Amino acid sequence: MPANNDSFLKTIIVAVALCLVCSILVSGTAVSLKETQKSNAVLDKKKNILMAANLLTEGADLKELFGKVEQKFVDLETGAFVEIENPEAFNQRQRAKDPNLSVAIEEDIAKIRRRSKIASVYLVRDGDKVEKIILPIHGSGLFSTLYGFVALESDKQTVVGLKFYEHGETPGLGGEVDNPMWLAKWPGKQLLDEKGNTVLTLVKTSASNNREVDALSGATWTTSGVENMLTYWLGEQGFGPFLSRLDVTKGEA
Repeated sequence: MPANNDSFLKTIIVAVALCLVCSILVSGTAVSLKETQKSNAVLDKKKNILMAANLLTEGADLKELFGKVEQKFVDLETGAFVEIENPEAFNQRQRAKDPNLSVAIEEDIAKIRRRSKIASVYLVRDGDKVEKIILPIHGSGLFSTLYGFVALESDKQTVVGLKFYEHGETPGLGGEVDNPMWLAKWPGKQLLDEKGNTVLTLVKTSASNNREVDALSGATWTTSGVENMLTYWLGEQGFGPFLSRLDVTKGEA
C-alpha cells in the first residue's frame, strides 16, 4: 500500500510539473507573439503611409524609404506643432478614449464621437520645404470604422494618394476601398479649395472633373463614410487649422 501511495504521489508531482512547464511555455509564446504582432502592425502602418504618399516601390527597403518621412505632432485646436513625451508610444486611437486627452465632437459627421486633442502627421521634405503631407483619417462606414491616410501635395489642396489599412466593410462592396483600381482614381484630384473648404465629392456617375471621384458601386453607406471622414478631418475640427498654419516653404506650423 505505501508503495502504491508513493507511485500515486510521484504521478501527481510529475503532472503538476508538466502543467507548470506547459503554462510557462504558453505564456512565453503568447508574449513573444504579441510583440511580433505589434512589430508587424507598426511595419504595416509605415507601409500604408508610404503607399498613400506614393513612395513605396517594389523591392525597396521599407526602413530606408520611411527615413524620408518625418513624424510630427499637432495640437488640433491651434494647428501648431507640439512636443510630446515618449513619441514612440503615441497612440491616437487610445487617447481618443481618454476624456482628459480628447474632446467630444459636436458636429460628428464622421461618427467617431471623440477625437484626440493631439494628432500625428507625416511630412516628406526636400530640405526645409515640405513636398507631401500625410494625414491620418478615420470614420464610420456601414459595418465598421475605417482607418487610413490621405496624402496631399505641398499646395495643401491636391491629393497624392489615399490608403485604408483597417476596416470591416463587406468584400466586393464597401470593401472595394482596398481596390487598387479605385484608389488609382484619387491622385491629382482637388480635395480642398484655396480657403480650405472640402470640394471633392464622390459621384454615382462617372467622374467628369478633378473635383469628383467615382463612388463605390453598391456601397452607398461606405461611400458616404469616406466622403464624411474627409470632410471632417480636413475641416476646422480636424486638420484645417494645421493646414492653414503650415508654412510649406519652411516646414513650420
